[in-house]
Amino acid sequence: MARRNDSVPIDDPTALAKFGRLEVVAKLLVEGCVIGQHKSPFKGASVEFVEHRKYYPGDEIRHIDWRAYGKTGRYYIKEFEDETNLRCYLFVDCSGSMAYGNSTLSKFDYARQLAAALGYLLLAQQDGVGLVAFDTKVRERFEPGTSPQKFHQLTAALEKCKPGAETSLGEVISQTLPTIPRRSLIFVISDCFDKVEALTAALKRMRHARHEVILLQVVAPEEETFPFRSPTQFRSLEKNGHRMLVDPHRLRKLYVEQYQEFCEALQKQCTGMGIDLLKMTTADPYQKVLGAFLDARSKP
Repeated sequence: MARRNDSVPIDDPTALAKFGRLEVVAKLLVEGCVIGQHKSPFKGASVEFVEHRKYYPGDEIRHIDWRAYGKTGRYYIKEFEDETNLRCYLFVDCSGSMAYGNSTLSKFDYARQLAAALGYLLLAQQDGVGLVAFDTKVRERFEPGTSPQKFHQLTAALEKCKPGAETSLGEVISQTLPTIPRRSLIFVISDCFDKVEALTAALKRMRHARHEVILLQVVAPEEETFPFRSPTQFRSLEKNGHRMLVDPHRLRKLYVEQYQEFCEALQKQCTGMGIDLLKMTTADPYQKVLGAFLDARSKP
């Protein structure tokens, strides 16, 4: 077990990333800082049978329905109400735009450290954790489970992922939504750089399916303030490396206005759908953001 150490720079995400493996980073971050603040929103005492689902590696063998296996030759997990009270899926954006990082670590590195910390926190509360890592399609996926092996599976999958193609959140949701069990808790970790209409339509489908959705918008400090001064060449991280030389002085006002309009529109849409939206920069300490957020959700 990792222990909190005052010499560990847990307030600095960039310095924290230098500790290497996500397992170590997540434990250093969560233990002693955030753990204990989270309370599952869907708790109950019923043990009524609810449904079967396919068996996935890492599931508890004791939950296999052997009668179903005898009839079908396939493994199914028998789930009960108290076990389905909180399934959590971490949707992590692996698109090219997430590779950006200038004064801090990249948005993708920040996002996967955040996902690992959330996974560790949820598993510590005996909540089920699964992963969907995506760009234009699903790159890595595994189903929620509460076994200790799930944390290793989560961090191994996140370490394997690399920022790739363009974002297609709407398409990914269309592919995965029919396979996500009812009443799940879904964290979407992304920079959200997509058309607001397409993005909110995808999120709305999640809400219509009765999932609780939490959108964690990860942005770089430079995307908030556009601090560039001298003529700067910008390279697309998604569209075949397209480059453009611009004068930041002429572009700054228009960029800041459009960026603020985008963020305000996204916040308005999320509020209207009952979706929690938390925006953070890659310079923000994880425990400050997560602690404040989880503390707010624990209040009646």
